[in-house]
Amino acid sequence: MNEKKQLGDLAVGSIGRVVGYEKTARGYKSKLLAMGLTPGTEFTVTRHAPLGDPVEILVRGFKLSLRKDEANILFVQEVEE
Repeated sequence: MNEKKQLGDLAVGSIGRVVGYEKTARGYKSKLLAMGLTPGTEFTVTRHAPLGDPVEILVRGFKLSLRKDEANILFVQEVEE
């Protein structure tokens, strides 16, 4: 089983799975859930901006860009193909 990482740790082209959220970010957690980032959801990292902010992912058929501070709230696991 892969270790828990933050979204910004995954390289472009990587497939990840949402495994949890930062406990201190309750308010933003509900926004991430509303955007479809529920535990167990798989996504693909499609782009990192030049300075790493924002990160773009493909999730549930749409592209979603998250700023670095938003992305750090998500705990993810890299999925081996």
